[in-house]
Amino acid sequence: MSKRVVVLGVAGVLAVALVVGLYLFQPWRLVTERTVDEQLLLPGPTSATTQAVTTTVVTTTGPAVTTTPVGPVALASGPFRSLEHETTGTATLVRLPGGGHAVQFEALETSDGPDLHVYLSDKPSDSPEAAFGSGFTNLGELRGNRGNQVYPVPAEVDLKTVRSVVIWCKRFSAGFAVAPLQQQ
Repeated sequence: MSKRVVVLGVAGVLAVALVVGLYLFQPWRLVTERTVDEQLLLPGPTSATTQAVTTTVVTTTGPAVTTTPVGPVALASGPFRSLEHETTGTATLVRLPGGGHAVQFEALETSDGPDLHVYLSDKPSDSPEAAFGSGFTNLGELRGNRGNQVYPVPAEVDLKTVRSVVIWCKRFSAGFAVAPLQQQ
């Protein structure tokens, strides 16, 4: 075999390795930002931002007053805790007026990365990172690494089991951040 054939073979293997490495690691994501600015369900501080309708029902024992929320209601909220990447912002589990639910991220700031997803987890937010790779519901790909975002929660999700929301890199089985969503 000639030296030229060996050199070309090695060069071909190195080129394939480079392409595969670039695809897997996407190093340009270290310097890119994807900003999303969706309208939040509960703008501003998510404590008490709902309107209510008061209904008075007269019974034989006297009037009973019932207050029913008209708009979205925050069920649980917490700040992100960084795992593999520095992350700030707040996650809130919101009950929608029609009975559905969603999770909103307010002022999210984290690193960009390949194959990032949003998970609802049955693990508490203070669990070790590796625990978040199982027992989750995938809400879909993270739309951006910065800004405000809203993710619908499928109707079949049992919210009694949800304890946190996680930003997870599926490709490398790594958590970027986690926030508590335990209902009060």
